[in-house]
Amino acid sequence: MDLGSIIGLVMGFGLILGANVMEGGKLSSLLQITAAMIVLGGTLGACVLQFPMKVTVKALKSSMSVFFSKKVDLIQVIMQIVEFAKRSRREGILSLEREIDNLKDPFFAKALRMAVDGLEPKQLIETMETELETIEAEHEAPVKFIEAAGGYAPTMGIMGAVLGLMHVMSNLAEPAKLGEGIATAFVATVYGLAAANLVFLPFANKIKTNGHQGMRMHQVVLKGVLLIQEGVNHSIIEEQLKSFLDESERKKFDSARAAAKTA
Repeated sequence: MDLGSIIGLVMGFGLILGANVMEGGKLSSLLQITAAMIVLGGTLGACVLQFPMKVTVKALKSSMSVFFSKKVDLIQVIMQIVEFAKRSRREGILSLEREIDNLKDPFFAKALRMAVDGLEPKQLIETMETELETIEAEHEAPVKFIEAAGGYAPTMGIMGAVLGLMHVMSNLAEPAKLGEGIATAFVATVYGLAAANLVFLPFANKIKTNGHQGMRMHQVVLKGVLLIQEGVNHSIIEEQLKSFLDESERKKFDSARAAAKTA
């Protein structure tokens, strides 16, 4: 579970609602079912209209990855590639065939399978780069869906406010209720802005960030498999793949390597 996502969501809504109470507002005044129906229903309807249904379903599933994303252990991946390189130099690349079925990542398994089968490096690169483009396109679709929701929500909020004001204006004969009616009308605007800036847009960016981590891992895998296929020494492969790591990750990698050697 991603603790940062939970903290951010609770902090965003909590501080805003808390400030509203401190200013004398009531939480009950923000609970308007009709406003929620207009904003959320209108936003979802616009997005479903804009995107194919399979993208809608995938966007809903991807939203869960904001809280339950699979962490990419790039350090472990590099260490595994280095070990494969050692075995390949010692026993030949065909010795890696028995490891393919144990790989959990389909991209890694496919790249290693083609290398073991003796596919030409140029063909391997072309095939796996096409695979990367496909993965990236599949990942971008739900992100665009949620970003679109972030664009529609404020507009739906304004629509809800206008509808509320129309209702208020039709009851001008009761001046005592005008203030309360106008306040209620603007709740839809609050819903639209909150949904866009505290949910939809942050969710889209978080999913995008998680996707970039996955793409980085795939780039490491492709580079590593090509170097193994070329028969490059494992020490050189290790140094080249470490270039994908930032400073803190390199320190963790060095510590992990030292621990592995000691063991």
